[in-house]
Amino acid sequence: MLKDQYQIRNQNGIHFLSLTVVKGIDLFTLKENSFVIVDSLNYCSNHKNLEIFAWIILSNHVHLVCKVNAPHKLSDFLRDFKKFTSKKLIKTIMNSNESRSVWMLDKFGFEAKRTRRAKYFKVWNDGNQEIELYDKEGLKDKIDDIHNKAVREMIVNKPEDYVLSSAMNYHGFDGLVKITICKF
Repeated sequence: MLKDQYQIRNQNGIHFLSLTVVKGIDLFTLKENSFVIVDSLNYCSNHKNLEIFAWIILSNHVHLVCKVNAPHKLSDFLRDFKKFTSKKLIKTIMNSNESRSVWMLDKFGFEAKRTRRAKYFKVWNDGNQEIELYDKEGLKDKIDDIHNKAVREMIVNKPEDYVLSSAMNYHGFDGLVKITICKF
């Protein structure tokens, strides 16, 4: 039953996704951890037929508006992305001098044992918030919502000032991740 709850019906449609770190741990407060996500998104964009329309990395979660072009599937992208970034993030934490490193590794290790869904460390929550976007209005709303999250969180005053998002691309600047800009 749980498996059906997270089944993506249209594997090549445009979707809004939320990927959340277990227990809401603020993993992306360190630049090095955020760049694991940035590098992985760029890799998937260049090699896995991922087309990104909007993205943002916040302290404990990532939002994307994206699609995976055939023959690839969105569910395969999510599985591979989470698996790769989990391993890379754990390595980054292990090599970090950050004061919370031991605590985070303990929490991720506990989640792996508790859920029996990973061998040593579990970084991402199971499942994803996934909403298929069917029209331009829904697409525009989700892109605007993503870009305004850093303003609502009082991280920046203007969306385009937040480096860990695609808002700067929509304001004529080069962002960190390759995206497809939607014209509305």
